[in-house]
Amino acid sequence: MTDALAPDVLIIGGGSGGYVAAIRAAQLGLRVVCVERDATLGGTCVNVGCIPSKALLESSHHYEFARERAASHGVMLPQVGLDVGVMQKRKTDVVGQNTRGIEYLFKKNAITWARGSATLKAGNVVEVRGAPPESTLTVYHPQSVIIATGSVPSALPFLPYDEDRVLSNTGALALTEVPKRLLVIGGGVIGVELGSVWRRLGAAVTIIELMPSILTGYDAELQREAEKVFRRQGLDIRTSTKVTGARREGDRVLVDIEKDGAAETLEADRVLACIGRRSALPGIDAAALGLALGPHGEVVVDDQMRTNLPNVYAVGDVVGGLLLAHKAEDEGMVAAEVIAGNPSHMHYGAIPAIVYTTPEIVGVGLTEQQVKDSGRAYKVGKFPYSANGRARTAGDTTGFVKLVADAETDALLGAHLIGPTASELVAELTLTLEFGGSSEDIALTVHPHPTLSEATREAALAVLGRAIHI
Repeated sequence: MTDALAPDVLIIGGGSGGYVAAIRAAQLGLRVVCVERDATLGGTCVNVGCIPSKALLESSHHYEFARERAASHGVMLPQVGLDVGVMQKRKTDVVGQNTRGIEYLFKKNAITWARGSATLKAGNVVEVRGAPPESTLTVYHPQSVIIATGSVPSALPFLPYDEDRVLSNTGALALTEVPKRLLVIGGGVIGVELGSVWRRLGAAVTIIELMPSILTGYDAELQREAEKVFRRQGLDIRTSTKVTGARREGDRVLVDIEKDGAAETLEADRVLACIGRRSALPGIDAAALGLALGPHGEVVVDDQMRTNLPNVYAVGDVVGGLLLAHKAEDEGMVAAEVIAGNPSHMHYGAIPAIVYTTPEIVGVGLTEQQVKDSGRAYKVGKFPYSANGRARTAGDTTGFVKLVADAETDALLGAHLIGPTASELVAELTLTLEFGGSSEDIALTVHPHPTLSEATREAALAVLGRAIHI
């Protein structure tokens, strides 16, 4: 058997967790094979998730600014048009830059990309069926295996995806025209983000959410503020509402809903179903292998990403928890370090979760309700963007920064933001949580003026009862 067929580590899946694990393992001197069946590396995030959605999001921001806000800055644009084709081409180009970048990094680090579909056999044997037309079969005998097969969208049993009228996130990112009426089933991150994009581009958007509020899992104050802002922006949000049925009639989709016992049928020309995602295990027969799965079909791992099978690890969406690219990347690095014999483990207490809407919404650490439920004495500091000089200059003062800290030790327990560039501001707060820092640590740190980051410092000062600008 050649060394090429007996690598130190073989990774099944070239998405966020898989490709990062591959790069880090190669950096550590391990011989690495990464199996990916798609035509490009990067997985869901790079190809049909984070990157293309943010590219469209950015374009929609520019369009809305030109149409609705430019005049307030003295910029007169009497003829503002929209070319969805150009917008989609730009999105595709951005995706291509990212996928080619990962390919370059594979070559730089001497990682073998096995193009095809993998089947994991007993004894950590991996069969890889090459992509057509060759369809060759190659058998690998790696020392260690990392399962990084990701997740797929869950579907309503009565409303299967056709990516024409009934869309998953993939179809919603590929529309060639703005829908007149877009109905979004699910008020989670994906539904709210993509619904907001197409609302800005001119669609009438209705969001149906089964729970009492959108963005379940985020701090309750963020939920309330977000819903208020989104309604003001023109989104029709129906919470505590159940979808009971649906059917396609020609170019229309009719969706039956029920709230408080009252039934209604909504009509749309496109429906985006965002009811969650489930772990995907193509080519892996968990029962036959004895691979332990959790209650939702996720692979069970410890904090070093080890499964119950010897020398088999798992990372990313397939292990459940927060389905976030940056979480998957960290898991991939941990797995690579452990395989190389280095001490490493995952810490899930400081992973920010972001909603890329306008305003952006971010949560990291514990929500106020979680702290309250624990019985721990705590204090809260809030600072509104309306009192921040830089926000005023931008004409974007919606939202606030909210910090939750231990009442006795002042240790930061959670941070929750809704407002402009919240996704960038949260890194400082994540670092504070990771190092067990306090609100006073933030308050004593000089922040440059005028910047939005001053709102973070002021929120920390508010925890201590000494905010300056409110």
